[in-house]
Amino acid sequence: MNLKQFTKPLIILLIGIALTILGATFKVLHFQFASQLLLVGTFLEFFAILMAIVKLIKIARNKI
Repeated sequence: MNLKQFTKPLIILLIGIALTILGATFKVLHFQFASQLLLVGTFLEFFAILMAIVKLIKIARNKI
């Protein structure tokens, strides 16, 4: 398994995690747009994990 195949999902996941942490911090401080940051960060995390799962399934199918 080549780890270079997972660079896009990993980068998207890291951006999502950063946005989620920033959104949670903004939520605690009662800043505007905190809920939107949390929502976007969570969707990015979900999308990145979904991309990684699809890549893993494709790799597993090619080995059989």
